[in-house]
Amino acid sequence: MPDKFVVIDTETTGNAPKNGDKIIQIGISVVEGDRITETFSSFVHPFTHIPVFIQQLTGIKDDDVADAPSFVDIAPKILDLLNDAYFVAHNVPFDLKFINQELEYAGFPPFKGKIIDTVECARILYPSAPGYQLSQLAEWLEISHDRPHQADSDAIVTASVLIHLLDKLKSLPKKTLAWLDSLALGLESDIGRLIKARKNEKVRFSMEDDDRIEEFKGIALKKQVKTKTTDNEEQVEGESSFFSTDGLLASKWDQYEYRKAQEQMSTKIKEALESREHALVEAGTGIGKTIAYLVPALYYSKKTGQRVVVSTHTITLQEQLMHKEIPLLRETVPFSFDSVLLKGKSHYLCLRKFKQFLSTAPSTYEEVLGLSQILVWILETETGDVEEINIAGGSGSTFWEKVCTDDSIFSKASQPWFSRNFYERAKARADKADLLITNHALLFADIKKKENLLPSYKHIVIDEAHHLDELASKNLGTNLNYFYLNQVLQRIGTQDQPGLFQQLLEYEQVTQHYFSSSWYQKRQDYYTLLKYEMDELFRMLHQFCRDQTIQKHTDVGRLSIRYNPGNEKSSEWQAIKDTVQRILILFEEEEKAWLSFYHFLSPRVPSGSNEEGKLYDFKTAVEQVEEICESLVSLLLEEDNNYVYWMEVDNKGAANATYLYSRPVEVSDLLADLLFAKKDSVILTSAALTIKDSFSYVIKKWGLEDFGPSELQLTSNYSYDKRAKLLVPEDMALIKNGEKEFIMATAEFIYHAASITEGKMLVLFTSFDMLRKTYYQLKKWDDESDFALIAQGVKSGSRSKLMKTFRQHEQAILLGTNAFWEGIDIPGEDLSCLVIVRLPFPPPDEPQTQARIEQMKREGKNAFANVTLPQAVLRFKQGFGRLIRHKNDKGVVVVLDRRILESSYGTDFIQSLPALPIIQKPSDDLLSEIATFFYEE
Repeated sequence: MPDKFVVIDTETTGNAPKNGDKIIQIGISVVEGDRITETFSSFVHPFTHIPVFIQQLTGIKDDDVADAPSFVDIAPKILDLLNDAYFVAHNVPFDLKFINQELEYAGFPPFKGKIIDTVECARILYPSAPGYQLSQLAEWLEISHDRPHQADSDAIVTASVLIHLLDKLKSLPKKTLAWLDSLALGLESDIGRLIKARKNEKVRFSMEDDDRIEEFKGIALKKQVKTKTTDNEEQVEGESSFFSTDGLLASKWDQYEYRKAQEQMSTKIKEALESREHALVEAGTGIGKTIAYLVPALYYSKKTGQRVVVSTHTITLQEQLMHKEIPLLRETVPFSFDSVLLKGKSHYLCLRKFKQFLSTAPSTYEEVLGLSQILVWILETETGDVEEINIAGGSGSTFWEKVCTDDSIFSKASQPWFSRNFYERAKARADKADLLITNHALLFADIKKKENLLPSYKHIVIDEAHHLDELASKNLGTNLNYFYLNQVLQRIGTQDQPGLFQQLLEYEQVTQHYFSSSWYQKRQDYYTLLKYEMDELFRMLHQFCRDQTIQKHTDVGRLSIRYNPGNEKSSEWQAIKDTVQRILILFEEEEKAWLSFYHFLSPRVPSGSNEEGKLYDFKTAVEQVEEICESLVSLLLEEDNNYVYWMEVDNKGAANATYLYSRPVEVSDLLADLLFAKKDSVILTSAALTIKDSFSYVIKKWGLEDFGPSELQLTSNYSYDKRAKLLVPEDMALIKNGEKEFIMATAEFIYHAASITEGKMLVLFTSFDMLRKTYYQLKKWDDESDFALIAQGVKSGSRSKLMKTFRQHEQAILLGTNAFWEGIDIPGEDLSCLVIVRLPFPPPDEPQTQARIEQMKREGKNAFANVTLPQAVLRFKQGFGRLIRHKNDKGVVVVLDRRILESSYGTDFIQSLPALPIIQKPSDDLLSEIATFFYEE
């Protein structure tokens, strides 16, 4: 007899039954075998008013439930269906909590049987799904879902999802089922019995696994697909007419629209590659710059056999290239080509570490869930890239850190996992690629490290190049904090402290007691002393930072001070240096001891064993200690005149929570020596590279003066003069006359403008504190919740999550700071009004900005004109670019900072924009301008 699953969904007056919230509708679908055998649904009289927001969400009104049965009337039917069945829901805790509360109130016993949460099961069995809300899963599984947030419809859709999940479970190989069986007790759903039954069935009937699956070292995974190398004898034709109205792109893509600027950009890049010169290309919105640089890069690579690297700022843009533009080119060009996406090691699953972790007892629910997800994912993935898997916390989670690829040693001779290592496979593919897609972080890590993280290349296209100096500075600098240092030390451990040393010690004792008890005791003593000295060092740094900031009357939020490691003369700093020296001596002694331990075990540990994996991890941790020592020296004992040093502490953080940073003040010489002098052609492109129509600022800033780069500036072909306006309220309060008045005036303008545009507004701030205060002022006025107010840092969630929320609401106002000035795309009617609260001058207390200003003053140059203003203008261009994303977009940009029209430097900002109407009037008149602009015939 098949298992019986009773799928229940409820609509309620709220989310807290203990506080009196009640069920207003219930839907039930019974699943037996692989089909829905029975359904039941009913409104339920809640004996209370249904809140307005619940009525809006569900469509259920008070009149709908006025004559409905009470829960006590339908309880017997529910209990009869649940007899000997699994209770299934999409988010079981919610629905079960309400059902049991209502059963208790009605005088019936609560349900205490088996449960299945389709959210949890979907996360495990569909680890690559885009999301796990019911509507997301329904769309992904192509299940019709006509009436979301109606219990009868939701129950049927959840039942359909369950049927898919049970079918997926049946398809899993025996080895995967066996591992899932061992993890099932740690899950919230009672699916262990279903897993065990399917595993036993496969064993009993000798059922074969899918021939696309292989078993390796005790785990089942997808067989490697050997990639075909492209034929270099193919004819590489069609480049000269690629963009023309009768060219290749037009013939393959119905939506193609010829853009002269796109062809000009492509030609410029082709010339730069062929003449082996560097090039600067500013390409405004709508030019189609991605295809414009991919086409000449691809043709050049195929013609010459020389790889071209394309580097972007974010992983998101990498993914866009690989899943949108590259497939389009594959369909278009008359030849085959290899394109590979390569990321940093930590983005790839390490099967060795995963198997090692799987063989231990996971300690948390997140670990059980994560391991279960990966067990299914490795049956499907060819890349092992974390971006493919919807894992809690993503690539930054503590769990992922335990299973991702790191700097552990790999050797084909001694490392049996080498052939299945996803990162090594990605590198091997990259080595054969015509186009290699990567990101700026990995690009600079490759430049900085002695080992080659990227295959050799002589030609590179750097997209979003306005980040070049910022990322070069960050990646060529040094960071260190107590938590990282302590984490590395804990990972190593001792005889008495849990860690890799202790785990490997068991093997050393089994093979031979080579090291004396006094040797082990010394390790314990030094370890304890190291922990003490490290804690003491970062406590002293924390106090040093607090003392300095208190003197500056800065005692709120995160505290930050600059320091000069070679010139600090106080007794406190001398004590810090003495402690660093003691730590370095201890680390040097321990590093020798740890390496002797490693070298003793290395030839004695069987190849392919868990111990060998732990030994690799141990060696990696010891190498990290060596890097930490180098960082301590460069951050606290030595000083480079071209570097700025600062430390930060959280005013309310732990007493040793100190963060140390060093960055080069100027990167021009570094970029010239490490990048431009070593490459034949570097193409730098962005929408914001020029100031007053000149590239001179970035040429000097990036060290390109001696290389004579070619230049091309292409403005957007959108009709800004007809589709956009720039508005500046002449009666806007000045912040210098009082921040409170300025924030009040800002909030007032936003509120009235949003009433005209019906939300659809992005507000860009330069200060989170100002954003927060404006948000709370708007909340006070918006009593009836006319607008969805979404604020970065106030509402939880990543930038992408906040963007998604913004798009989902018809009347939304999104308040953002740094992360929203660029890299977001809100086309069409979703965004009608962009408000720039203040001109985006860099914070004057930001360490690198301070250091650059000081350097300019030493050279007798105008720091405002050479540092502050150019940065602000380029940032302003990026922010302005958020409004018009497509040719049919229409909107207004409001700048609440009157300095843009009233100061001598305001023209620098105006000249950075495309030609468009600029209007300065009182606020009320501007509101009328906005209304006329959007609603005139």
